[in-house]
Amino acid sequence: MNISVRRLLLTVIGAPAAAMSVWAVAVPVAGTALTVRTGAATQQVGPVAIVVASIVAGLAGWGLLAVLERFVSRPGRVWAIVALAVLALSLFGPVGSAVGAAATLVLILLHLVVGTVLVPGLARR
Repeated sequence: MNISVRRLLLTVIGAPAAAMSVWAVAVPVAGTALTVRTGAATQQVGPVAIVVASIVAGLAGWGLLAVLERFVSRPGRVWAIVALAVLALSLFGPVGSAVGAAATLVLILLHLVVGTVLVPGLARR
């Protein structure tokens, strides 16, 4: 495995690790209930959902970066612009579905932490 692939893999693994550190402080320590509305029902957002969503986001970003590297002259820059736009759009999810101000704040923070790891981590060449 070359250094570039190892770095990208560590970035994808680092995103859920960073998100879980936020979850560990917000939920078990601070007692925040991460509850979201799903239609007429509510659902708890747990560690499995956070890890899976972070890994899926990281792998999707890595895939997009691989495509950009084949077809775009400045893939890192294009990746950063697209990733920041997707991150901004993703913030509408917690704002529209979280139950309570604390849950909204923590879910937004989770999105930002994952984005903070993935955007620069995948953009670097």
